[in-house]
Amino acid sequence: MDRRGLEIELTDLPDHGIVQFLDDRLYEFNAARTGYDDGRLLAILARQRGGRIVAGLYGWTWGGCCYVRTLWVDERRRHKGLGTRLMVLAEREARARGARQIVLDTHSFQAPDFYRRLGFEIVGSFPDYPKGYSQIFLRKPLKARRASARTPRGRSSGRRRSSPAARAR
Repeated sequence: MDRRGLEIELTDLPDHGIVQFLDDRLYEFNAARTGYDDGRLLAILARQRGGRIVAGLYGWTWGGCCYVRTLWVDERRRHKGLGTRLMVLAEREARARGARQIVLDTHSFQAPDFYRRLGFEIVGSFPDYPKGYSQIFLRKPLKARRASARTPRGRSSGRRRSSPAARAR
């Protein structure tokens, strides 16, 4: 104990409950300061038969933003569109939750080109993290979609406009 009555503990194996406790306290502070108390976790999982997870995305939405913390695809399933499918689903859900942007970070040895192909722009980096590489920060603005005559399932709502050629008939 120090003179203030505190015991300081250092560990490289924190209990998950302690990590959650710290995250919850930080969220409470952030919500109180910003007025945004709409945080929701986001997880998208791809499972093969038998339930084994072969890809997943984890993040959250809060304050009009979506943060993708983790995107992972099993090595045997990479370069087959699965990561793109998860990101498209995350973007769709982010829009549904009112997000105006998606932000994430990756390393120079991971997937910066993948994210750039999906429309993300690099907005910054930490060089030499880890040594010899960079941590890269990316952002994708989510523009409001125009109203469509299509329902969420892709079927027509029946509100189609006729083409000028059809009206001339």
